[in-house]
Amino acid sequence: MKKQSVQDNINATQEEESNLNDTVDQDQCQEEAAQPSVEETEQAAGDVVSEDATLSPEARKLREEAEEHKQRLLRTQADFDNFRRRTLKEKEELGKYASAKLITELLPVLDNFERALSTVNDNTEVSSYSKGVEMIFRQFEGVLQAEGLAAMETVGQPFNPEYHQAIMQVESEDHEEGIVVEELQKGYLLKDKVLRPAMVKVSG
Repeated sequence: MKKQSVQDNINATQEEESNLNDTVDQDQCQEEAAQPSVEETEQAAGDVVSEDATLSPEARKLREEAEEHKQRLLRTQADFDNFRRRTLKEKEELGKYASAKLITELLPVLDNFERALSTVNDNTEVSSYSKGVEMIFRQFEGVLQAEGLAAMETVGQPFNPEYHQAIMQVESEDHEEGIVVEELQKGYLLKDKVLRPAMVKVSG
């Protein structure tokens, strides 16, 4: 009787192990069934790629037109930004050099003032008169300088066609070739822009 009971226990244990293995196999089958297969994944990707193919010709045409309008809008916006920046720069330039035309027309007056002052002799009466004229000249010159006008320094400088207008080439023992030796008419800068080049003689 005791021997039969032991045998029954062994049989029961084996049956439980068999049931447990069956349960594990079922769980693994369910997990494998829940995961998409390689074929299903490729099919899904193919569905996304071929989405446009399922659209009607009218829908594809509308999509292409929408994309074209989008690109055109982006280009228009970029052109407008460039135009806005260019306009602002031109406006700044206009404000910076707004007085250029007026000052250019006043330069001959400034030249004549200097010529008149350079011809004054030592006569007392003329000297008193010249001092008054010189005061007016300095006041006039100060107003122009306040607007950004500055005379160029030319004598002894290397000839530069951007700043100098050479009207004569002369031999000089004191200067190397291509050096400004004499200034015949002053040149002026308005801020950082050449308003009038200087007329000069250059060593040959």
